[in-house]
Amino acid sequence: MRTTLQQADKIVIKVGTNTLTHANGKMNLRSMELLVREIAELVNAGRKVILVTSGAVGVGLGKLNLMKKPRNLAARQVLASVGQCELMHIYSKLFSEYSITVGQILLTRDVTENPVKAENAYNTFKGLMDMGIVPIVNENDAISTDQLAIVDSFGDNDTLSAMVAKLIKADLLIILSNIDGLYDKDPNINEDAKIVDTVTEINKEIESYASDLTSSLGRGGMKTKLTAAKTCLENDITMAIINGDNMKNISALLDGDNIGTLFTNKR
Repeated sequence: MRTTLQQADKIVIKVGTNTLTHANGKMNLRSMELLVREIAELVNAGRKVILVTSGAVGVGLGKLNLMKKPRNLAARQVLASVGQCELMHIYSKLFSEYSITVGQILLTRDVTENPVKAENAYNTFKGLMDMGIVPIVNENDAISTDQLAIVDSFGDNDTLSAMVAKLIKADLLIILSNIDGLYDKDPNINEDAKIVDTVTEINKEIESYASDLTSSLGRGGMKTKLTAAKTCLENDITMAIINGDNMKNISALLDGDNIGTLFTNKR
């Protein structure tokens, strides 16, 4: 099944806050540069790539020299606004070194659930990719509200990336995580924990493997990734969870190497 990844043409890559920032909230420029290089190689090979990026609030913390995320919603939205500008500035600069132009798309849940808005969003994505531009997507945290999560918030960028993959009819969603994949038990407390190689159905057993562990900067955990995987499987999209600490895992995965966890119903 992994050999089919070599034919994936339209690819969504999701990168989380933990990969993009250091523990103090400052941007991890080395990690970002390696990610951009991997994406540039894919684009140069003729693939269409969409980057779903977290990190706006975390980067905003570092930019404003704050030590922890505020509890106040308005303050978090200020951080998101400042951090989003900083993120796009760095992405644009890094991609330009490979002669690649980027375009920013900020989404809220109603865009993907409203047929007219979804069609307009699809046309924007298609227009960007047809011109060889890499769309960079994030949730519009500066205006979305946690209190109205059902209405306008995705809650986490794992869910957002799956919705983007569904919207653009992607072949593959790659989620870069801070662990190697889905384990059959918590690897932090179980030395005999093993990575689940392939998942074809999100059942109760698979759900039992997920933990609620999250970081101080990021919002997603393994449960949100399984929710994303369920969306992908329902829409015939392959999804992979791989470790983002080594960005070369992206090309290794697409070359058919047996890394991470693959969610697929393809035979």
